[in-house]
Amino acid sequence: MPIQTTKSLLVFGGCYSNLEATRAMLGIAERLGFDPSHVICTGDVVAYCADPQATVDLIRNSGIHVIMGNCEESLATSADNCGCGFEEGSTCDRLSAQWYSFATAHLDEDARKWMRNLPQHLEIDMCGRRLVAIHGGGKQINRFIFQSTPISVKQEEVEGLKCDGVIAGHCGLPFTQLFDDHVWHNTGALGMPANDRTCRTWYSILHPRDDGIMFEPLPLIYSAETASDKMRACGLTGGYDNALLSGIWPSVDVLPALERQQQGVALDLKPVYWPGRKVR
Repeated sequence: MPIQTTKSLLVFGGCYSNLEATRAMLGIAERLGFDPSHVICTGDVVAYCADPQATVDLIRNSGIHVIMGNCEESLATSADNCGCGFEEGSTCDRLSAQWYSFATAHLDEDARKWMRNLPQHLEIDMCGRRLVAIHGGGKQINRFIFQSTPISVKQEEVEGLKCDGVIAGHCGLPFTQLFDDHVWHNTGALGMPANDRTCRTWYSILHPRDDGIMFEPLPLIYSAETASDKMRACGLTGGYDNALLSGIWPSVDVLPALERQQQGVALDLKPVYWPGRKVR
């Protein structure tokens, strides 16, 4: 069933087994008065960090909406790899083998069953607009779509999903892009910094207005030191443990040229207003 709302929505994705960040995020949602029915996670609850089972348990018990990410899809079926879409033999591919093996060994069958039953999209009706929350792409769950990805790709996705706008995750970098009366919004990742040399991670609040929707990207400050120490204690020392503190990814294999050039530049994201539907 679609979410039909006149209230704000809180959206995040990429918890990445980062229990500290996830706990901090749900605490903020509660303090801000968000009902779980108005909180959405765009998937990849489990990935790089040290607490796969505890993070799943926390998200499940919260009662929020969760979209299936490629990590959930792979872990649910005990696939050979995370299905992130990394090029075979790349640094990202090599590093993913370590945390995926760890996550596979530390998830119970009940968690996998929950993952198998997650939806791959969620419809949202807000301010007369139809949004769809997905993980990566509408037909390809692990499709990387960045701000520099051609508008034609986003237009194709919007048309395929038969919507006015998309809320997505997967690429790990937050952005909001308006095009042809449509919007593509990525919340960034909650469990890993945005490759901008800060330890902040990101989430978003969608604010309905009388004549449109305001997309507000917000930084999350949490106990990154604790999360990093826990990774090292359990042997997850491939580089993502350092990335939690340095804010720099251990590999940029997946990034297009523009996003590679922006590595290490601290993000300064402002709210973006998406006007209501144009009268034709």
